[in-house]
Amino acid sequence: MVLTTRMLTPETWEDFAALVESNNGVWGGCWCMGFHPGGSTGTRQGNRDAKRQLVEQGIARQVLVYDGDNCVGWCQFGTPPELPNIKSRRAYDAEEQEPPDWRIGCIFTNSNDRGKGIASAAVRGALDEITRAGGGIVEAYPEQTEDRSPQRGAYLHTGPEELYARYGFVRDRRIAKWRWVMRAHL
Repeated sequence: MVLTTRMLTPETWEDFAALVESNNGVWGGCWCMGFHPGGSTGTRQGNRDAKRQLVEQGIARQVLVYDGDNCVGWCQFGTPPELPNIKSRRAYDAEEQEPPDWRIGCIFTNSNDRGKGIASAAVRGALDEITRAGGGIVEAYPEQTEDRSPQRGAYLHTGPEELYARYGFVRDRRIAKWRWVMRAHL
């Protein structure tokens, strides 16, 4: 595979939509809306329409990963107001911290292409875009896989912590049994 990245824009929407549709709407119809203000609309079509509207308004920040002409994955990122909904929010808010400048929400890899470096390319692409936008403190909310039994059939939509460690992220604090806040400064 020769992986390249491009931002999700109105021009790349059809590539993104084809990937989502070929993967059951992603997590049963999320369309990568869960982290946005308002979160899921509750329906597959509502999420699709809401995501398209955010893309057309230039609000949704997502790096798409391509293998040739085929979109095979992505990494969603944004500022805290753009992505206010994070997993384990109550535990996150319980310990007051300096707010990050950026968040990485979710990562997705086409089901047939997992284990081929797509998630890594997606995170690298997002970090490059964040750096171009001025950098700062970046947070991610990955799951711990070390010292944990394999999760049969599980997909870590926020990524495994070792992925972020490769890019200089360090543990900040635990917010769930297997979820951490990890931070890096770009």
